[in-house]
Amino acid sequence: MNIHEYQAKDILKKYGVSIQEGIVADNPEKAVEAAKQLHAETGTDWYVVKAQIHAGGRGKGGGVKLAKSLDDVKELSDQILGMQLVTHQTGPEGKEVHKVLITQDVYYPGESEPKEYYLGILLDRAKGCNVIMASTEGGMDIEEVAEKTPEKIIKEWVDPGIGLQGFQARKIAFALGLEGAAFKDMVKFIYALYNAYESTDASLFEINPVLKTSDNRIIAVDAKVNLDDNALFRHKDLAELRDITEEDPLEVEAGKSGLNYVKLDGNVGCMVNGAGLAMATMDIIKLSGGEPANFLDVGGGANAKTVEAGFRIILKDPNVKAILINIFGGIVRCDRVASGVVEAYKNIGSIDVPIIVRLQGTNAEEGAKIIEESGLKVSSAIVLKDAAQKVKEVLE
Repeated sequence: MNIHEYQAKDILKKYGVSIQEGIVADNPEKAVEAAKQLHAETGTDWYVVKAQIHAGGRGKGGGVKLAKSLDDVKELSDQILGMQLVTHQTGPEGKEVHKVLITQDVYYPGESEPKEYYLGILLDRAKGCNVIMASTEGGMDIEEVAEKTPEKIIKEWVDPGIGLQGFQARKIAFALGLEGAAFKDMVKFIYALYNAYESTDASLFEINPVLKTSDNRIIAVDAKVNLDDNALFRHKDLAELRDITEEDPLEVEAGKSGLNYVKLDGNVGCMVNGAGLAMATMDIIKLSGGEPANFLDVGGGANAKTVEAGFRIILKDPNVKAILINIFGGIVRCDRVASGVVEAYKNIGSIDVPIIVRLQGTNAEEGAKIIEESGLKVSSAIVLKDAAQKVKEVLE
């Protein structure tokens, strides 16, 4: 589950991670009040107005602006709120901005130049343990740094049996070239960040940039946090941070029906039971000359109700030109799925796109017979190759 920057910073602060202070607002007037409160609490006279959407690259898209007065705060907030912010992570359609975060200015002059770093924590699945990644190239896309200058990325793996050790945090701080007060503060920062990561059952913490201020403090200027959906039952407070306005409406609807659905950009909708079979089905669609319009796993207990819900969700995508249903009858019998397809078809009414149903496994032949005798515009197949050929034919 993704959350907003302001929510992520609230979590970090709770676990003792130093952050750039800020207050969220949903209209220009509240933004000005937030700026006044920040001035009273931190003494800042300049402010940063930051769009709050579930995507990176907000600055490049025009969603992060520096305000040098309260009038600027109001004007810039008015510009950003309601805008359709397009970044490299949103796609060309962008995302509408509903909230802005008003933050203190932390790039003030002092005894040394401010310096930006990158710090991230995630699970290294290949090694079976968490890895802390750091870089002196803060403020940049870490993917670009990894591609062009991989030697500038520092990695430290944490043994899950003993946890993060002091020498590891110091090793990272040394590798970043820090010394004195900044070095000590970075070590504390890493410890607190890792504790927050583990305690919240997160799948990703990314702080870009981590700033060494001109007075040698280490603070999180930005924060991207992904929480593990499967662990949210242990964190009721974190589950409440979900913002469904930032999610695809079809994916939200699918979740309510107990379906695993991810919208894609293709023209062939697919409905499958099992994630592995779904991936294979998407490959077959591409080999047949089409492009998958979605990933949809109805689970091992597919029935008429789940099939109908899947149909309705797929048909809401205007790009879908055909639907391929690929069911392996193991736990679920193919004849029951076939009956579910026929029942769902009748309940929905007019369906203008061709439907290919491939059934294999328990009672596959009985299922194919039900489809063929239904009188509906549904083609059946048993061999996956035949299903792919029928997809190709309806797309031509």
